[in-house]
Formats: sequence, C-alpha cells, structure tokens
Amino acid sequence: MIDYELLRVIWWCLVGVLLIGFAVTDGFDLGVGALLTLIGKNDKERRVMINTVGPHWDGNQVWFITAGGAIFAAWPMIYATAFSGFYLALALTLIALWMRPIGFDYRSKLPNPQWRKAWDWALFAGGVIPSLIFGVAFGNLLLGVPFELDSTLKSTYTGSFFGLLTPFALVSGLLSVAILLNHGATWLQMKTDGFIEVRARAVSVVLSLVGVALFVIAGFWVAFGLDGFVITSAIDTIATSNPLKKEVAIEAGAWMSNYSKYPFMVVAPVLGVVAGLACAFFSKRGNPGMAFVSSALFITGVILTAGFSMFPFLMPSITMPEASLTVWDATSSHMTLNVMFIVACIFVPIVLSYTAYSFYVMRGRIKNDDLDQSHTIY
Repeated sequence: MIDYELLRVIWWCLVGVLLIGFAVTDGFDLGVGALLTLIGKNDKERRVMINTVGPHWDGNQVWFITAGGAIFAAWPMIYATAFSGFYLALALTLIALWMRPIGFDYRSKLPNPQWRKAWDWALFAGGVIPSLIFGVAFGNLLLGVPFELDSTLKSTYTGSFFGLLTPFALVSGLLSVAILLNHGATWLQMKTDGFIEVRARAVSVVLSLVGVALFVIAGFWVAFGLDGFVITSAIDTIATSNPLKKEVAIEAGAWMSNYSKYPFMVVAPVLGVVAGLACAFFSKRGNPGMAFVSSALFITGVILTAGFSMFPFLMPSITMPEASLTVWDATSSHMTLNVMFIVACIFVPIVLSYTAYSFYVMRGRIKNDDLDQSHTIY
C-alpha cells in the first residue's frame, strides 16, 4: 500500500480537485440561473439561457455529490462535525438546489407569464443562495468554527446560524457569488448570440472586477486582520487519527506562514488576481472562449488560496483549538484511503472522459430560432 502520510496528502489534493471541479462545472449553471432575470429580458431569451445549461446541469451536480461522498469516506470527522454544526445552512443550500430541477422541469409546463416568472425567481434563488453559502462556509473555516470534542471524539457545535454571518464571512460569500455569477456570464458569451451575448459580456466585465476587488480585500484581511491557527507540538503524521493528541495556538498572521515555508503556494493568489483581470479583458474584447477559461482559472486560484493558506488544517476550532481537525488526524484508516485511491484512479478518468465528450457533442451556440426546433429541452 501507499505510505499513509502520502495518502493523506493525496486525498487532500483529490478532495480539492473535486471542489474545484464542482465550482468550475456546476458554477456556470448556478451563475446562469442567478442571471436569468438580469440578462434575460423576455421569456424567449430566458428559455435560450436555460437551454444552454439544460444538457449539463444534472451531470455537473454529480461533482457536488462526489465531493460530499469523498469527504464522508476520507474525512469522516469533518463530515460529522460540518453536517451537524452547519445543519441549517446546508439545509438551505439543499432546498435552493432542489429549486433548480423543479424549476427547469415545471417552468414551461404552463404558458402563463406569472407562472414562468415565479419559476424564474426560484431559479435565481437556486443559483444565488448556494453560491453565497459556499463562500460563507469557507470564510468561517478561516475564522475557526465553534465546536468542541470530548474524550470519545464526539463533536459538539457551540455556535448558531446567525453567528456564521460575520463581516469577513459575508465578504467571502459575496466573493463566491461574484465569481460564480461571472462564470455563468462567460458561459452565456460562448453559448448564445445577439442581445444575450452582449449583456453577458457587460455583466462579466463588472463581476470580474468586483470579484478581483473582493479577493484582494479578503486576502489583506486574512494577512493583517485575522488570527490563524498553527500546530505548536510535535506531530506524528502516521499516527492513528486523534485530533486531541496535538497542541494548537491561535496567532496573528498564522495563515500566511505556509507561503514562507512553501514559496510555490504564492502561485494561487497570483493566479486568482491575474485570471480575474484577464477575464474582464477578454470579455471586453469579445473573446468568450478565453474569458471562460480565465474565469475557471480565477475560481481555481481562489479555492487554492484558501486551501494553501489553511494547510494542514481542514476545520479549525475557535473554542477548543486543540480539537482542530487537520490532514494528519481527521482521516480514515490507511486501508480505506488506499482502496478509495485505487477506485478513484479507475473511475475518475472515465467520468472526466465522458464529461468532456458530452461538452463536445453539445458544443455550439443556441439561438432564438433553435427554440422552434423539436430538439430543444425547455
């Protein structure tokens, strides 16, 4: 079997890849739904927008399910603590995500304008609410989550739902909304023409610049305004998973220490800023393909920056720092990680190949005249 310490790092990387894959693929259809009432000015334009994501949204959703399953299997303590502590936030996310398939399926069942308008707003909520909550969740991970562990490693969440809505967490949430809606706008640039494409280009320029500004603000906030977490005791990286066998201190600027230890990590924030500015540039110049790629790299840079800053912490505890969950002490057994890695090596390439093929088959722009053809979905 692969070395246990190495496997733990591999699964940290793989879960990160799954989260990035979800944000990049499902992010554009979340963005399209949220932009439905802003960019689409009439029923036909909104139908065009919906049909651009129609063949892909359900497949993109699988990334979210797979990431949740991987967290459950690789980091069971993270899964248990997060899903119990963030229960209401996750319930709201799931309710909002349910609005999408229901909205897609029921919107065009009746020709009544009020009926369709109501589902348009449901799709808007189904795009904005998850985008906001995902960002707020990442913000709270950087701040530290209020939970404790007893001697049996049972977690107890000591916070509240409204306690999650701190200023920094809300900035993180707005950043998430900006970059995912921007991703949807770049997708619309590639997949539509006419007025929809023109409006999407203008929206993308604004959201790209807003996203970069929020990313920079959050970065300076983390560097100079937030306390971070650092392990102060010697740790055995191949020991049995037990978070209570370490000592953790909360120090100013601790989240920046990884960038001095591992200088290559600075590529993440640089990528985020450069890609965000490039997205605005390419959208302004009318190059939708490069705008979409830049948007995907922008999202990748933002997520990598958060992951690199926190490593090896996965879920730090603000109320009981020594109970913080890390890559070294929150994982499943050596055998579990090894079997999962073998399975991932077999099936992930298959999923990626099929996904790439489906995008290739559905390539091209959707136009207003296409809605009169029998092959349209919605």
